[in-house]
Amino acid sequence: MATFDGIPGAVREGELIVHFGNPLVEQRRLVSGDALAPLVDRVLIEVAGDDRLTWLDSITSQSVARLRAGESTELLVLDPQGRVEHAAGVFEDGSSVWLIADDGDAEKLATWLQRMVFRSRVTVTVRADAALVGFFAGGDAEARITAAAPHGVPLIWRDPWARVQPGGHQYAVTPEHPAADWAWSVAVVDDARSVTAPFAGALAAEALRIAAWRPRWAREVDDRSIPHESDWIRSAVHLSKGCYRGQETVAKVHNLGHPPRRLAALLLDGSDVVMPSPGDVVLAGDAEVGHITSVAMHHEDGPIALAILSRRAPAGELIVRAGETLIAAAQQVIVPADAGATAEVPRLTRLSRRPAGEDPRKPR
Repeated sequence: MATFDGIPGAVREGELIVHFGNPLVEQRRLVSGDALAPLVDRVLIEVAGDDRLTWLDSITSQSVARLRAGESTELLVLDPQGRVEHAAGVFEDGSSVWLIADDGDAEKLATWLQRMVFRSRVTVTVRADAALVGFFAGGDAEARITAAAPHGVPLIWRDPWARVQPGGHQYAVTPEHPAADWAWSVAVVDDARSVTAPFAGALAAEALRIAAWRPRWAREVDDRSIPHESDWIRSAVHLSKGCYRGQETVAKVHNLGHPPRRLAALLLDGSDVVMPSPGDVVLAGDAEVGHITSVAMHHEDGPIALAILSRRAPAGELIVRAGETLIAAAQQVIVPADAGATAEVPRLTRLSRRPAGEDPRKPR
């Protein structure tokens, strides 16, 4: 991966650029479209070949067979039980499909894709040296970007999370979704040294993602995750496309059942200096009902978090246990407990409740 060495003022944890001195200011600059965020923790995968779109369509959750040059979407790879194994942003440039994945998932995703090629005219290549930069579209940051265009189309992925995509479905019940103005984009640049200030670090980008209720593979996915519980069907799953691995579970939960867990947003009490960490337990009274997946300090809302909760967790106030500290949390329901069961299945009257007919044995 590109490390963006030499950027002045960068504060790092390992290779990750965490911030540039003031994450709250960096958030405001991102939202206004002024700042660029070097994405050291994302990796680019190129899928080339004549069959790339129909092949990806047949093995993933998204309908991509008719994706045109310059269009963006995202996809999930599910296991046979419908659990999320991999996730990626998708961009088609007319000659290749470019996948953007979290660095902890990219090699595993590429390996799985290579195993699924069989006789398809497809090649899968990890472009580990590619430099990726995030920004909000429409501002000065976008104007400062010269995106790579190996086949004549600039490689800029537009995050589809801002609205429900064709074939998708939103479980969140809200007058206005917090992602309504979400204009997050990721550009591939030829030379990391060409990226110029102002910059924003990972803390700023993550805070804005959390505030938009946007799930991410590196944070919200574990070995039990299904797309429904994080409202990921709104942007990464096409409910009407053909068969793919895990589709039966997706359809069954959406049409007839309920996801066993649900994603919630938490507004945390900021009176303590302690911030929770991913994995910290969420309580309803004394009962453990879930755990934190993502947490950040937001420039307007203060300390915020995303949490995966049991479907039966109450919709009211919760408590987060961070070490020995208990933190009060106001809950914003993202996926309601009754999510799913969208099919109108006719209910048959039980035999015991049907009106008794005339006994045919009775003499007339």
